[in-house]
Amino acid sequence: MRDVRKLVLALLVVAAAIALAACGSSDESTTASGNTGSGADSGKPAPEAGKPGSPDVPTVVVRDGEPVGGVQELEYSAGEQIRFRVSSDKAEEIHVHGYDIAKDVPAGGTVEFDFPAELEGIYEAELEGLGVQIAELRINP
Repeated sequence: MRDVRKLVLALLVVAAAIALAACGSSDESTTASGNTGSGADSGKPAPEAGKPGSPDVPTVVVRDGEPVGGVQELEYSAGEQIRFRVSSDKAEEIHVHGYDIAKDVPAGGTVEFDFPAELEGIYEAELEGLGVQIAELRINP
């Protein structure tokens, strides 16, 4: 009887470990700090995973040439995929320094960045024309 209990306990531990691994959180590495709400006004993406605005992709909201809630701090690990969106009420070029990636966001539109974290360090994303920093990307070893 003891052997059966040990086997059942071992199976429960394995099942719990698998469940925890499958539900891993990426909150620390991909969410914009300081945001507590949801939707476009808060800078947080919409709640449907895998769709535009999915929760695993942070969104920096720009209004009147400034990031809503201040400069967003986005953290990644080297080798990870860097993904974030920028929504803006005005047309502007968004430039990620260090990686030298630039994209245009249309007025009232959104643009998505998706590239590998190959360079460790701290890099800024800015509204290129205005020279306003909107995000800080930290790529850890």
